[in-house]
Amino acid sequence: MRLVFVGTPATAVPSLDALLKSGHEVAAVVTRPDAPAGRGLRLAPSPVAQRGEAAGLEVLKPAKPGDPDFLDRLRQIAPDCCPVTAYGALIPQRALDVPPHGWVNLHFSLLPAWRGAAPVQHAILHGDDVTGATTFRIVAALDAGPVFGVVTEPIRPDETAGELLDRLAVSGAELLVATLDGIESGQLVAREQPADGVSLAPKINAEDARVRWGDPAVAIGRLVRACTPAPGAWTVLDGTRVKLWPFAGIGGGDQDLAPGELHISGSAALVGTGTRPVQLGDVQAHGKRRMPAADWLRGLRPGPSGAVLG
Repeated sequence: MRLVFVGTPATAVPSLDALLKSGHEVAAVVTRPDAPAGRGLRLAPSPVAQRGEAAGLEVLKPAKPGDPDFLDRLRQIAPDCCPVTAYGALIPQRALDVPPHGWVNLHFSLLPAWRGAAPVQHAILHGDDVTGATTFRIVAALDAGPVFGVVTEPIRPDETAGELLDRLAVSGAELLVATLDGIESGQLVAREQPADGVSLAPKINAEDARVRWGDPAVAIGRLVRACTPAPGAWTVLDGTRVKLWPFAGIGGGDQDLAPGELHISGSAALVGTGTRPVQLGDVQAHGKRRMPAADWLRGLRPGPSGAVLG
């Protein structure tokens, strides 16, 4: 089939690579406009734009996928199907109607679970044991279209959202190619999603990522893993914001610590929660480099005794 691939972040690049290696023709790429990046916040093309340009493809960057000039160009390219991975914008019906086989989305959850912008983060945050990826035909309702296929992946106990997403991006890319193969052959039929089991996965913002030390240790650990690498879990010490990486452990030791209370035990930096203490992993105070928590605490003046995160 003749394709126009649609995607934006690094997570979508494995899908584009898999399609370029497949028997399908990738005629062009659609991605979000250049955005500020890096310390200088200079405008930079998306990872998908960079990969598309490197492959010699036409790269389209509409401000909105409903823009008339973009729709005219899409009709001129005349794709049979538009596969999508993590594009980052809603597709209007007038765009959905252009390719005869529609727009086929690769979504990183087992639909109808975790419809929305942050399915991997919510799967970890809520303690799911298994997740996966789903291919489905895009319709007007959010992530509600009929499903072509799924692939499952276990969620490892200490896995971050970034690590899990990297795995799903690879297995999902294989699923996307298989889905397009099945559509082209006519052997694959999409099935409507069940009405039961729907859950929503809205974007997790910076305030959502703030640790509440009165919560149970297990829940806090999930939050930190779900927010790694973005938006990054954080807390505050003496008015200074501190970014947190996944904990080195939960429980252990004989310390009875109040929620947020800090204590150094040997090489371990412990902090109290609503249940058991946790052992901090790496941290990064504002304006400082990332470092082991115990090293950071030893460098505080005055020392950490009696200090409370919150």
